[in-house]
Amino acid sequence: MDNANLLDFYYQMVLIRRLEERGAELYQAGKIGGFMHLYIGQEAVSTGLIGARQPQDRVITAYRDHGVAINCGIPANEVIAELMGKATGISQGRGGSMHMADRTRNFWGGHAIVGAHLPIAAGLALGDKYAGRDGVTICMFGEGATNIGFFHEAVNLAKVWNLPVLWVCENNRYGMGTTVERASAVSEIQQKAEGYGMVHERVDGMNVLAVYDASKKAIEAVRNGSGPRMLEIMTYRFRGHSMGDPERYRKQAEVKKWEEQDPLGVLHNHLIENQVTSIEVLEEIEERANLAIQKAVEFAEASPEPGLDTLFNNIYAEEV
Repeated sequence: MDNANLLDFYYQMVLIRRLEERGAELYQAGKIGGFMHLYIGQEAVSTGLIGARQPQDRVITAYRDHGVAINCGIPANEVIAELMGKATGISQGRGGSMHMADRTRNFWGGHAIVGAHLPIAAGLALGDKYAGRDGVTICMFGEGATNIGFFHEAVNLAKVWNLPVLWVCENNRYGMGTTVERASAVSEIQQKAEGYGMVHERVDGMNVLAVYDASKKAIEAVRNGSGPRMLEIMTYRFRGHSMGDPERYRKQAEVKKWEEQDPLGVLHNHLIENQVTSIEVLEEIEERANLAIQKAVEFAEASPEPGLDTLFNNIYAEEV
């Protein structure tokens, strides 16, 4: 990977961090409603993964989707406007935090029901296979989703039909407030791929370069017809499961220990230690991200609410 791409990764990760921090403030101020799940600590996962895809590759994920949306190319303006329920949001203010999507960027959405998007991913991949396209469907989900029937149905059919899917488990150690060891008989999630004869790998999700390298290799293997694969990307969320989480299930000492592996800090140190760039350049990138989020919030606050005359829009699909 060239140095420009590394700096782009750093910008994307800082942008996501600042967006989530500002989003938390707006939520606490009552300007964002509903549920909201922050991506703080997990930025390296979608940045490295989506950085390795080609434009024809689809991305679909669960409800912790803000960072995924940013990495798929949705502007911060439209992400924050959507969080605030404004008409200028990527889903015109109808989706909110958990339902961002943009088909033009091959981002097939965040999905609120745990595991329910995995069969959709299999369907997307089946469509590409029928049409003779070389796109790979990248399906992201949390480790908790692997205990649900949707996971086993989708992964089984993907293997039976040799579908071009890369299954990506973002293992942040907790399904809401329950550790993976308490909820899953197989706590090393990648091993679940063995039951379906699927190639799998465990990856350090706090290191964006490790994620990128593993993702690039896996995506191209799937594209070249080797069948579906699974990556278990080990990460950690620094905030609660959602904004309403009192976090009584883990100690702050554990969080602080993981914060020593902050993915932004890991990349920052790599860039400096390998003389890719200077601290001054990284500070300029951080300031650019700060300014982008400030302008995005101003844009969202100045945007209108969806009009009442649009209340029944998009309920039925248009006839083609």
